[in-house]
Amino acid sequence: MTSKILMTTLLAGSFFMVQAQQKAKPEDTEVWEPVPEKVTPGEARIEAPSDATVLFDGKNLDQWVATADRSKPAQWKVADGVMTVNKEAGNIETKKEFEDYQLHIEWKIPENINLEGQSRGNSGIFLASTGKGDAGYELQVLDSYDNKTYVNGMAGSIYKQFVPLANPTKKPGEWQSYDVFWKAPTFKADGSVETPARVTVLLNGVLVQNNVELLGPTQYIGKPSYKPHGASPIKLQAHGDKSIPISFRNIWVREL
Repeated sequence: MTSKILMTTLLAGSFFMVQAQQKAKPEDTEVWEPVPEKVTPGEARIEAPSDATVLFDGKNLDQWVATADRSKPAQWKVADGVMTVNKEAGNIETKKEFEDYQLHIEWKIPENINLEGQSRGNSGIFLASTGKGDAGYELQVLDSYDNKTYVNGMAGSIYKQFVPLANPTKKPGEWQSYDVFWKAPTFKADGSVETPARVTVLLNGVLVQNNVELLGPTQYIGKPSYKPHGASPIKLQAHGDKSIPISFRNIWVREL
C-alpha cells in the first residue's frame, strides 16, 4: 500500500471514529436486566485498625481538598460527626494519593430522600481520581433499596461496567458501608497497560464485586479505555441531581 493510500485510510478511520463518538448516547451503555437479588444485610460497622490512615473521624476535613482546585480546602458540611455533600462546592478528594489499598467508608441516604432513578441520592466514590470533575474509577452510591434504574448504575456497581452480584442496600435513613480492596492499574513505559485495575467490594458486609478487572476509568457516555497515570487521590462526588444531599462518616484507608 502506498503512503498516500495509507494516509487516506487512516484519516478516514479517524473521521468515522469521531463520528461514532459524537453520536454516542448515555443510554447506549445502560444495562437493565437481570436485576440483582435483594439480600438483607447484617451490621457491618468497622472501626479503623492501628495501621490505617483516618480520612474522616467526624471532626474536620483536614485530609480533603476541592477537586476543582487542589490548592483550596474541601467545603462540605461537618456536623455531629458526619460530613454532608455540599453540591454547590463540588467534588472533594484526598490530599494524599494512593496506589493499592483497603478502604472503609460509610454513607447514608436521607430518610426523606426525594426524586427517583439516578436522581435519588446519587453520589460516587472514585477509587482513583484521575482529574477534575468525574474523571476516574467510580463505585456508585445511590438509593437502591426500592428505586428502579439501570443495574450497572445502582449502588454496588462499578459505574456502567459491572453490575453488583446482589442488592444488600438498606432503607433510606440507615447507615450503609463499603469495604473496598483496590489494586491500581500499572502501565508500561510506552503508556500501554501492564496490569489493569482490579477491585473487590463488600456492601454492608455482602460481596458485590469479586476481584473484577476494570475496563478503564468509568464513563457516562461511551466505552472506557485506559490512559496512563500513577498514584491518585480518592474522590467523593457532589452529584448534580436535585435530591437532598447524602452524608458520609467513618472513612479510613490501609495502604497495601
